[in-house]
Amino acid sequence: MREVKLHDIGEGMTEGEIANYLVAPGDRVTIDQPVVEVSTDKMVAELPAPVSGTVKEILVPVGQTVGVGTALLLIEEEPERTQENATRETSASILAPVRVLATPYTRKIARDNGIKIEDVTGTDPSGRVTEEDVRNHIASLRAPAPAAEASVHAPAESQDETPPEPDVIPFRGMRRQIAKKMTASLFTIPHVTHFEEIDMTHLLALREELKAQGTSISVNAFFLKALVVALKDFPVFNAKLDEENERIILERVYHIGLATDTDDGLIVPVVRDVDRQSLRELDASCRELNRRAKAGELKPAELRQGTFTVSNVGPLGSTGATPIINHPETALIAFHKTKKRACVDEQDQIVVRSMMNVSMSFDHRVADGATAVAFTNRFAELIEQPNNLFMELI
Repeated sequence: MREVKLHDIGEGMTEGEIANYLVAPGDRVTIDQPVVEVSTDKMVAELPAPVSGTVKEILVPVGQTVGVGTALLLIEEEPERTQENATRETSASILAPVRVLATPYTRKIARDNGIKIEDVTGTDPSGRVTEEDVRNHIASLRAPAPAAEASVHAPAESQDETPPEPDVIPFRGMRRQIAKKMTASLFTIPHVTHFEEIDMTHLLALREELKAQGTSISVNAFFLKALVVALKDFPVFNAKLDEENERIILERVYHIGLATDTDDGLIVPVVRDVDRQSLRELDASCRELNRRAKAGELKPAELRQGTFTVSNVGPLGSTGATPIINHPETALIAFHKTKKRACVDEQDQIVVRSMMNVSMSFDHRVADGATAVAFTNRFAELIEQPNNLFMELI
């Protein structure tokens, strides 16, 4: 009898919540076939069968949170098969139901809306059912039926009508795991948030100039490049605190996490080796990670080993926040909405500038306010004068 155990599917993961079983007792499974979906604070992942055989027992119910190493279900491993038996089973499997291709996130949307994924028609050329397919299927089921002709003698509504029941959103899965991690971070790290404003005028003008020449680079790519320069000057913010051994570990790689808002909660895919990528490469990396995060297509490796985190909430309309650090990192920076404001220049003239608010939360155990101010000043210098940034990249 073989156990399917919860293994570490992400850096620092210690537990996960059972989101859904893809098999039932009595089902025959093949090696590497997905059998259970597990939700963490970062993603919903599928765990595969370690062997071919028959599912004998489900050990942990859906919705329960368990630690890494916990056995989730039992599979009775099948004996060695003869070629004749293998051929017979292969022929029989042609007539058996085929598991629908869909990401865990797409399956979750279907489950949350009481939809069987098998009832949804996939439009992707590969046969995969997409998030859009599920939402279109839901919309078709919710289309209003033709209104029946109202009765001429319909009674008047009662004045004592019972108020409708409130809607309830289940607090489980990734949302609950995120909450637990944020709580742990807030109670572990003494947070301090430093606020700054940055003049984006020259950088935005440069972007428009590049667009006119046929090159489109997102502000995120410029932000990441400037952050690497600033982090090299202030390595305490690209670090981890090892309390047990009483040391601060200064990382020598620059893997920057991008806090991404999805329908299922906040996740942080990691752009690796930012210092080694060009602006074009960073732009492509950020766009692709954002797309795959929202589609639920990220792999566990793409959520690991971040050394610093960025949250760009400006496009959502935010003007300020006190972000929570992505433990065990030592700092996080958030970029807010860029607005045109009247400012006074060095000649005491009132001018219109494109200004962006920045909030940076840092671990007060490893750095003080003066260091944080120096860090954001260095970052602002590179963004406000892009030529200074380019000189650092040479």
